[in-house]
Amino acid sequence: MGNLSSNPVCIAMTGASGALYGLRLLEYLLGREQPVYLLISAAARVVIRMETALNLPGSSARTEACISQHFSTNPRLLKVFGQKQWTAPVASGSNPPAAMVVCPCSMSMVSAIACGASNNLIERAADVILKEQRRLILVPRETPFSAIHLENMLKLARLGATILPANPGFYHQPQDVDAVVDHVVARILDHLQVEHDLVPRWGYGNHD
Repeated sequence: MGNLSSNPVCIAMTGASGALYGLRLLEYLLGREQPVYLLISAAARVVIRMETALNLPGSSARTEACISQHFSTNPRLLKVFGQKQWTAPVASGSNPPAAMVVCPCSMSMVSAIACGASNNLIERAADVILKEQRRLILVPRETPFSAIHLENMLKLARLGATILPANPGFYHQPQDVDAVVDHVVARILDHLQVEHDLVPRWGYGNHD
């Protein structure tokens, strides 16, 4: 995927439960000085407020400042775009990000991406990633999956997207919620080809 650190990663957060996954991924990338384009749906803002201590302001600029302050990261690394901001770099194939992660990804967003709806910036950005054959990672957080959900995810997998459900492992014996979240974030980082030491890898330090 080239030099990831020189090309922004796009993170999109939708209204599925699991805001902690997206926020932890965002925190980790910004902490590594990785530029990030952030897209947040209206429903995601509601979920973030319900599931975390963050109450994001309405404007993009204030959201950038709020998140950068919350994570104590360089504010110049983060750019937040509104859902109708069609002049954003992610809206055009002439300037696509290195990769895009939709985390958490609602089933409505899976459906919209699968049919190429492009009715808002998240959908359009994902459409650009697919047509430019960049890396698209979807982190669905739903259970159970209906046949419609499964058919849409299969279609996207066949188009080259990575379907990475928020299914944490427990072989590393997590002691708190943060450790559970980190396991999923670690798998996302693996597929972004970003080095990390969030969780021990299988087979390292294990004994019979």
